[in-house]
Amino acid sequence: MFLAMDTVFDQCSIAILDSSGQVLSSHTETGKRQQTQQILPMIDAALSEAQLRLADIQALIFNRGPGAFSGIRINTAVVQALSVAHDLPCVGVSSLQAIAQCAYQKYGLTHLYSALDARMQQVYFGQYKLVIEDQLGYSIMQPVLADGSDSTEQLLDYDSQTVLNLPIAGNGAPLLARHDQQDCHEGVWPDAVVIGQLGIAQFANDGGTEASQALPKYLRNQAWKTLKEQGKA
Repeated sequence: MFLAMDTVFDQCSIAILDSSGQVLSSHTETGKRQQTQQILPMIDAALSEAQLRLADIQALIFNRGPGAFSGIRINTAVVQALSVAHDLPCVGVSSLQAIAQCAYQKYGLTHLYSALDARMQQVYFGQYKLVIEDQLGYSIMQPVLADGSDSTEQLLDYDSQTVLNLPIAGNGAPLLARHDQQDCHEGVWPDAVVIGQLGIAQFANDGGTEASQALPKYLRNQAWKTLKEQGKA
């Protein structure tokens, strides 16, 4: 059994899945104002609904980002605390991969760009393509190096144009300069079920990490610091 959570996509979403990806419990509350207060009671409720205890959980799966800094910190901190308290491995899932996976499930897209609004005139960006995971038989959108970059996740300025005329999914899609007839799917919002499905496949291939290695992915490394810490007035 796997416990998955997301507080990055302006929501508090919790899901419990078995090793085949079947959902035993899933709840999502939209909005980000109450995430800190919501997440632990929602975890307790999901475990109760599935008639499980944390001792029955094989791994903790969380959205590691990139995305909203406060949201990343909330679910990362909760996962680290539960991991230490219950000696459970952790699996961090990319928010951009989750967008791609959700777009595949919703629209059948098998090769696309993910774009998430990063504010400050930039979007978080990645390119994804469908791969069949032989071990579990899952259909997973896996990252590929996008547009000549040496990283599968990057920051792009607003109004940048993609090299390929592939569909773009995520709320950053309309902020980019698109090719003629380039499809835009901005209303793609993954929940903890999608995070969990990706995490289960990742866990089957690579295993999990201990709490100290369950790290967030910000991309914009200085943005979470105060203005003083950034050297600004």
